[in-house]
Amino acid sequence: MGIDRWRRGRAIGRGSSAEVSVATALPSGEVFAVKSAELSRSAVLQREQRILSSLDSPYLVSCFGFDISSSATTGGLCYNLFLEYAARGSLSDDIAKHGGHLDEVAIRSNTCDILRGLAYLHANGVVHCDVKGRNVLVGSNGRPKIADLGCARWSGLDDEVDELEGECRRVRGTPMFMAPEVARGEEQGPPADIWALGCTVIEMATGRPPWPDVPDPVATIHRIAFSQDVPEFPCWLSGAGKDFLSKCLVRNPNERWTAEQLLEHEFVAYLSPTTTPLPKSDPDHMWVSPKSTLDQAFWESLPEQEEEAANRTSAAYEPAARIQELISSSHPHWTRDENWVTIRSKDDKEDSFNDSCEDSVIGCHSYSCADLSFRFSSCRTEAIFAESSNVSGKQEHEIQFEICYWLFFCAAGVAIAYLTFVFFLLLVRERERVL
Repeated sequence: MGIDRWRRGRAIGRGSSAEVSVATALPSGEVFAVKSAELSRSAVLQREQRILSSLDSPYLVSCFGFDISSSATTGGLCYNLFLEYAARGSLSDDIAKHGGHLDEVAIRSNTCDILRGLAYLHANGVVHCDVKGRNVLVGSNGRPKIADLGCARWSGLDDEVDELEGECRRVRGTPMFMAPEVARGEEQGPPADIWALGCTVIEMATGRPPWPDVPDPVATIHRIAFSQDVPEFPCWLSGAGKDFLSKCLVRNPNERWTAEQLLEHEFVAYLSPTTTPLPKSDPDHMWVSPKSTLDQAFWESLPEQEEEAANRTSAAYEPAARIQELISSSHPHWTRDENWVTIRSKDDKEDSFNDSCEDSVIGCHSYSCADLSFRFSSCRTEAIFAESSNVSGKQEHEIQFEICYWLFFCAAGVAIAYLTFVFFLLLVRERERVL
């Protein structure tokens, strides 16, 4: 789809330096998503465009081009990246809508399509670097597509200087989904994507990322990097599913199966592309825009998305669970992807890179296992929770009601226990008096 003229619609997401809006191509009326950032802060967007424009696969979100326009709000130049819509949000959203986990048939189908996308990327020399449920979008036909290539890199450049990174090598990704060699800062090649795929299969099966007993991000990275542990396999998965995971979650990257090898595994091998064609997307039913790792930690939902999120059926968002979180601890729930901290390197010479705030980017130079410390070169850590602090009045009322409801039952329980004790004491005294 060539886009010469287009009209911007309502904004559906925004971050500290980028905004995603619905857009319509003129005069065709085709709907797409436009991701916009100030030109001076668009380095990550430009890299994503360069990588996406060199690829063409039905298992990847499509890029329709870009342009540079004048911003109506700031008056400066704005970089606009044109992307395909996804009709049903991310795979993580789809998991939540299905009660917190998918059945094995759906897991097999989704895994097969993601594998085909990864096999295509790796065959073309691209490493995604941040495979997870939130970076896989579900089209109107129900089929997943790999998205968010803001962290992607060309394989074979690990020891070279990236034009966006200056002199500092960085590994990219989300801590819970990082492969051991990535957590150690050694390498980030195609095998790292396979490890992350195994973690994504666990996410589909359980509704949670791996390492559910994580105390904090640094401890998790250290555990992944230096222990001999691997994520626990879901007990209800079939033997084929567990064997598939055992080929993905191998600590030695040289022993992990490749995407091409995994496509021959019995867990997904019967799902042939010829027997399960990928239908074309229907733009009339598209409403969710793809989001790259750009500003992932800063994404704020607009009212439409907040209402949708409030209506999710995931057990993790049930009132009882929310009350328990409110009264139990002030610490974040690290098993939820959206609550992870963003760790990024600070480079005064690369302001545009700093402002873009890539999702879960870690600037690693060396680790010391002896003193259990991480030494990052000029690093700073920013913890930003995805849940907005600006809760609407309706949500505040609901939370207050839930707290009052919980306190009422606690008070009632204490009162009943006290009255029971008094009654028992009186009964004992009366018996003593009679005797």
